[in-house]
Amino acid sequence: MKHKAWQQSERAAKRLKKRYSRERRLKAAGIFAIGLALGVLVLLLGSVIARGYPAFIKTEIALDITFDQKLIDPSGTGEIAHLAKGKYGKVLRQALFEYYPEVTVRAERRNLTRLVSKAARFELREMIRDHPEWVGTTQRVWLTAASDVDMLTKGSIQRDVPETERRLNDRQVGWIDRLDADGSLRTIFNIDFFTGSDSREPELAGIGGALAGSFWTLLITLVLAFPLGVAAAVYLQEFAPKNRFTDFVEVNINNLAAVPSIVFGLLGLAIFIQVFELPRSTAVVGGLTLMLMTLPTIIIATRAALAAVPPSIREAAHGIGASPVQVASHHVLPLALPGIMTGTIIGMARALGETAPLLMIGMVAFIVDIPSAPFDSATALPVQIFLWADSPERGFDEKMSAAIIVLLAFLMIMNALAVFLRRHFETRW
Repeated sequence: MKHKAWQQSERAAKRLKKRYSRERRLKAAGIFAIGLALGVLVLLLGSVIARGYPAFIKTEIALDITFDQKLIDPSGTGEIAHLAKGKYGKVLRQALFEYYPEVTVRAERRNLTRLVSKAARFELREMIRDHPEWVGTTQRVWLTAASDVDMLTKGSIQRDVPETERRLNDRQVGWIDRLDADGSLRTIFNIDFFTGSDSREPELAGIGGALAGSFWTLLITLVLAFPLGVAAAVYLQEFAPKNRFTDFVEVNINNLAAVPSIVFGLLGLAIFIQVFELPRSTAVVGGLTLMLMTLPTIIIATRAALAAVPPSIREAAHGIGASPVQVASHHVLPLALPGIMTGTIIGMARALGETAPLLMIGMVAFIVDIPSAPFDSATALPVQIFLWADSPERGFDEKMSAAIIVLLAFLMIMNALAVFLRRHFETRW
């Protein structure tokens, strides 16, 4: 008997050892999976940040500009309308030719003018508009450098490659080095990236217009989706009778939450543009389309928050004579508000990152002006990223990565806010 008991205890010890071994392997597999996921995430974010951070700085060139009155204000009136029509391009070229008097060949002079952005003449016009007293004087001003000069300064264009394999020839590189040696070349924080709009020139392109379009689009989405979603959820959870019709509605709401976003884009195109004839490429159409996509998420999250409120709260409210509407509005809804807000923020974060629905309704248009109202032509930040990714210009590559960084930052902030609200206002029963 003792030998048999000893054999049983030995088998039990072996089984226990195998079980512990399986547990250790399972834990190791879990740790490996988490480490792999974190490694891929770090690699992805590191790649995006490494490619995008140069877009947050820009290169400028200093020139001594002679604001010749004959070219800027030949009439001598000093009126803003006349100053706006001045020949600022010629003023800029004269300053460049004076800085490099040895450049006399016409072809080389064209290459010389390519060192400065095409927007430099407009920058000079804005300077004269702000300082009309500069007319007839010589001022040292900083102007935006061309995209190729900017990339060379940041190291995106390699100097040690053959001349035929880079966009700047050796003569242009020498001119840039001379500017740098004279202290006429600098890099500063690129505030225009956040305040400017889209442009054909990489050095001028910014996300200001896309941010404004995303703001108006999300504002319309929130204003429409939040009250409709909460009202629908409260009715379905608190008042709707349990029958086949409500079951059918609930099943379809759950199914709509899993529908691909491009389907909502097709729906917005068919209803809001073709039926209601709303203007294409506007924030109001984008907001209405994203509202359809966000509604199921808000309804499901609100119903889950309402269902988490203990039945005793409802019973106690009914016991003191509260009506069903008072129970829902005065007791249940306030207690479920943290979950409702969390679900709404998560739904809005999803809407912020959507591209396919906005492409279907025409928000992929090239928009230069920053929208100031919902009915203005607009684009959104994800669509702007899509447009820059499709551009052949190398200068847009860093702009695209920088826009991705900004978009990821907004998404992280919104998700962090959702977590904070849930933990801060959550009631533990």
